[in-house]
Amino acid sequence: MQNKTVVITGATSGIGEVAAIRLAEKGARIVFTARDKARADETMGKLKRANPNADHVLHMADLSRLVEMKRVGAELARESRIDVLINNAGALFNKRLETEDGLEMTFALNHMAYFVITNTLLSRLKTGARIVTVASNAHRGARLDFDDLQSRRGYAGFPVYSKSKLCNILFNRELARRLAGTGVTANALHPGFVATRFGDNSGGLMRTVLKVAKPIGAISPEEGAQTLIYLASSPEAAGVSGEYFYECKTATPTAEARNDEDAKRLWDISQEIAGLEC
Repeated sequence: MQNKTVVITGATSGIGEVAAIRLAEKGARIVFTARDKARADETMGKLKRANPNADHVLHMADLSRLVEMKRVGAELARESRIDVLINNAGALFNKRLETEDGLEMTFALNHMAYFVITNTLLSRLKTGARIVTVASNAHRGARLDFDDLQSRRGYAGFPVYSKSKLCNILFNRELARRLAGTGVTANALHPGFVATRFGDNSGGLMRTVLKVAKPIGAISPEEGAQTLIYLASSPEAAGVSGEYFYECKTATPTAEARNDEDAKRLWDISQEIAGLEC
């Protein structure tokens, strides 16, 4: 990773921060987005200690808003080259929230931010570059209702989060298909059930469930980041594309996540929402 540039969203806590620091220790220059300035400054300090010779860069952004996704995407696109793009930012919301764009918050942050930033940066991804998308086994059991992607009917936090993770895998599948032959790879992963800040601000029953479950069954952020680090840096992962990984090995997502027709349909809808030429 010496002299390589890694762009990562959601790098101020959890597996994103661990991955950023470990990749910096391997020699990478980290360019990351954040919403909380105080946490971002803490992460920047850790990155400078991990690799003091690199010019790490912070971009502040609210990735739930289309205008902000596009703005920060344009700022990131000023990089002369990007060797690794890691889509990691995400959240779970107990109550339905709607963004200024009329999008359900989970869909906007967990899916549309990946879609917009990735497509904005494709021209900066040179041959051999890698795109890594953090998904989850939470996608199991989820199905997309293309007539209600904004979850206006019968909203429930975890099922909607599960659908967003299904979106991540479908997005990665269509992205890999479009990148075939370019030398740029795209893979998704399940990090495991990790003891992070995830769900702490969701409120309601979900927050209580997670608070009880994390000390019992969750792995550490260090463990959870291993597959992410592997896909971003391992020579073994070079050339592999369109796959879903868990514990640094390929895994099989659900049939719904392997539906090429749904992957293409979701891409087309996302492109229309974003107003991008992809």
